[in-house]
Amino acid sequence: MNFDELLEAVRRHPASVSIPADWAQGRASFGGLMAALVYEAMCQKISDGRPVRSLAISFVGPAAPDVPIRFEAEVLREGKAVSTLLGRAIQDGQVVTLVQGNFGAGRPSVVEVQAEPPPPFKALEDSAPELPYIKGVMPEFMRKVALRWAIGGLPFSGNASRQMGGWVRLRDLPEAPLEVSHLLALVDAWPPSLMPYLKQPAAGSTLTWTIEFVQPLPELSTHDWYQYRVETEHARDGYGHAAARLWSADGRLLALSRQTVTVFA
Repeated sequence: MNFDELLEAVRRHPASVSIPADWAQGRASFGGLMAALVYEAMCQKISDGRPVRSLAISFVGPAAPDVPIRFEAEVLREGKAVSTLLGRAIQDGQVVTLVQGNFGAGRPSVVEVQAEPPPPFKALEDSAPELPYIKGVMPEFMRKVALRWAIGGLPFSGNASRQMGGWVRLRDLPEAPLEVSHLLALVDAWPPSLMPYLKQPAAGSTLTWTIEFVQPLPELSTHDWYQYRVETEHARDGYGHAAARLWSADGRLLALSRQTVTVFA
């Protein structure tokens, strides 16, 4: 099943969705996909089309591939403009992913501040070629995304740059309008920002993730390339703190992301 087919599965049958093993990330399923599926379950509780403004995501435990998962959501509060929801992914009776989200309608305001443009990026054609999938070295889900490095070093390269990033898009999808669920996958497709510091393979994962969306989302395509940049702000004792942004190819800010990541080295 491709990404969009899994989104449709959780919309139709949220009580039981099995994620195929080709979406695996170690012993878990790809975190960006898990966040997107919980988000889709939350969207079913929004009746007036309020767009999502922010999500706070905790990866409580690994969601095993090929084992049914129940996706559920509840409305904590619904105000005149803002709705606060809680979403869960539950497997074998245990919560594996927990998402608190805020959905808010726009309102008239005298305040308008334009986003800063992205930093200089290598043009897509000048960036490194698409990162090839290497079985046994990369997570299985990397077959589903295309990355072209433009900033910083590759995982396990011993590169001490605080910045990492480049160009990203999803593979194997029919062309369709870009949705928030796709943004979650595009941002989380990149490895934890501590990985380039290492000189040999080691495990790493996201512990918590907060992401904010710039609304309204521009009219973009699932076939477009997007620009991503993350900066490691601090790391010690096996935990790192990183801030990232995602832009369209023409420099429009789409999402702001923060993650607490773990590294087992």
